[in-house]
Amino acid sequence: MIRWDDLSPGELAVLEAVFWSSGASRSELAERSAFSKSKANGAVAGLVERGLLDETGPQASSGGRRPETLRLARSMGVLVGVDLGATSMDVAVLAPDLTVLAHHGEPADVLAGPGVMLSRVREVLRDLLKRCGVGRERVLGIGMGVPGPVEFESGLLVNPPLMPGWEGFSIRDYLRDEYAAPAFIDNDVNLMALGELWRLHRGLPNFLVFKVGTGIGCGIVCHGEVYRGADGSAGDVGHICVDPHGPRCRCGNLGCVEALAAGPAIASMATEAAQAGESRLLAKMLAEQGQLTPLDVDQASRTGDAAANAIIQRAGGYIGQMLASVVNFFNPSHVFIGGGVSRMGPLLLASIRQSVYHRSLALSTRHLEIQYAPLGERAGVIGAGVLALQETMRRRGRVEAVAPLRLRGE
Repeated sequence: MIRWDDLSPGELAVLEAVFWSSGASRSELAERSAFSKSKANGAVAGLVERGLLDETGPQASSGGRRPETLRLARSMGVLVGVDLGATSMDVAVLAPDLTVLAHHGEPADVLAGPGVMLSRVREVLRDLLKRCGVGRERVLGIGMGVPGPVEFESGLLVNPPLMPGWEGFSIRDYLRDEYAAPAFIDNDVNLMALGELWRLHRGLPNFLVFKVGTGIGCGIVCHGEVYRGADGSAGDVGHICVDPHGPRCRCGNLGCVEALAAGPAIASMATEAAQAGESRLLAKMLAEQGQLTPLDVDQASRTGDAAANAIIQRAGGYIGQMLASVVNFFNPSHVFIGGGVSRMGPLLLASIRQSVYHRSLALSTRHLEIQYAPLGERAGVIGAGVLALQETMRRRGRVEAVAPLRLRGE
């Protein structure tokens, strides 16, 4: 196992630079870590000798000797990523370079409580590690996302609307019974933002990631770091009011965008349309299945069903109305949209864009790009892996004591 305390600040900074670059040469590492070439080369040599860095082949030549690509060595161990949604659970074992070695996903219900859910997480994780031929002692760190506000330093959920039985429960302590590796807990959409930040090699310093599923949340990346706010509730945009005369939300207020445009609201609109005779196709689906989902609405929409199209446009309009306020406030360069509802297809994205551009200031949208999250369904577990290794390096080592990495464009 890695003895983090034996690594110098320079070696830790180089490890972090390699991690965020997803493959870099010695000269690139010197530039990104603000070290001289000789100091960076010395740190790299020591890390290669210890088996923490691998040379994986030459890069393209820029006129001289072709530089070697450096990656975190798989011999370091493995990472565990857990993405717990309101109605789903994804668990993955990842290599230090975030290659997914084994993965399992299944439906879940967070209302079952932490005992039931986390017992299942541990069971799945044991199976995945066995499948990889890895013992629990080889786990470097555990990252876990949950669909509620998290006080990041303690790892405790704070008044989570979707998880009322979880407040005050220590997920860290529960996992510590079986794993010596440190565990880090964060809001699920923050992990999606971390995953996209890693995919972009920190190339975009200011962007937003929205998750639209059972609830609606936002991950905020500001100056290359996830912004969590004073108490961990930054980005809880699902409870922004878009209609003061709208339905009562689970938070107790009226007209929250979550109550009008999240998955359950879309399913409810579809059921009402089916029962009112506005859509024969939705009525048939309801009769056959007993209930409707957002994906049923998408399926009906793709056949040209007018009621389904209207439901998607209405939901997209509400989401865009909320998003326009956030865009005017934060002025991001990009907005990435993920979550189960985002799989509904292009009409939803078009409706969101139309509402945002209609309601936002011209200056805020001059260079704004709104698109689906490129990592898609993998964003949560990838982000959990990022959280696990980044925080393990920072807290077990001394990366925070050295100069921060430069962001591209700075």
